Amino acid sequence: MPLLYTIGKLTVGNGMRLGWRPTVEGLENVPETGGAIFAGNHLSVADELFLGAVVPRHIAFWAKSEYFTGTGFRGWLTKTVIGGLGAIPVERAGGRAALSAFDAAIPALRAGELVAVYPEGTRSPDGRLYRGRTGAARLALAAGVPVIPVGMIGTDRVQPIGARVPRLGAGRVTVRFGKPLEFTGRSDDRTSLREITDEIMSEIQRLTGQEYVPRYAPSKTAPTPQG
Repeated sequence: MPLLYTIGKLTVGNGMRLGWRPTVEGLENVPETGGAIFAGNHLSVADELFLGAVVPRHIAFWAKSEYFTGTGFRGWLTKTVIGGLGAIPVERAGGRAALSAFDAAIPALRAGELVAVYPEGTRSPDGRLYRGRTGAARLALAAGVPVIPVGMIGTDRVQPIGARVPRLGAGRVTVRFGKPLEFTGRSDDRTSLREITDEIMSEIQRLTGQEYVPRYAPSKTAPTPQG
């Protein structure tokens, strides 16, 4: 585990656990070793904070590529911190440029890392679960690792869209982990990727109980690069 990530778990992670006391269900479904993809719903910026706080292993999260290319002291500091956390850079523009993030994630997964993916591609604007993009399925097949569905409940009340920091006393948070989904041997054609993605989203919905919307969530200026 990267040193800065360890420090973050001891400080921010413990602060999240003590401040909000999240309920954690299904943690036994997280493997102690080996690569795997966390595929979860996305309600809030706090989703990553709570996920990192309750999972004992290092998780490689995504960070926009600008964090790795800044100049001056501030740019150096940002690069040092983000890089020290073991983050994976991704292009904000999406499309072909964003695929470099998946290229970087594949060797990490094959080396036994955990990577977090949000198939909706952005935060839900209204608390519903939107159609998943196929990035998680493509990544699982390319790296040959299982997908662990994750359901976040209550994070949108703790840190609603627009809130800069999580709010104490804003409600209970529950983090649910489903059983690992294995897709080894499945085809990587478009039809199969769609089917796998729909299976993943069905498991996420089962964990969260959210209303499902069979269309993609409205995109934002800086989408979460998991499509």
